[in-house]
Amino acid sequence: MASFLVLILRLAVYVFIARALLSWFRIRPGNPLFPLVDAINRGTEPILSPIRRVLPSMGGLDLSVFVVIIGIQVILIPLAANL
Repeated sequence: MASFLVLILRLAVYVFIARALLSWFRIRPGNPLFPLVDAINRGTEPILSPIRRVLPSMGGLDLSVFVVIIGIQVILIPLAANL
């Protein structure tokens, strides 16, 4: 069970990294990548939006993805060490 949770958390880190990298590009409807980008945005937004409300404004720099990845790592490191 713990190894499954570790796998899910590791995949979540990759999804959040993909979200951060894809945010640098303007991918519009009609682009073949749009369905993937839209799915990633819809899947991660419920986690990121509450964090954005708490974080102070950084002049257009969104650190919410960074905060989520650090939070996942805080959970993941001790969990993976016990496997």
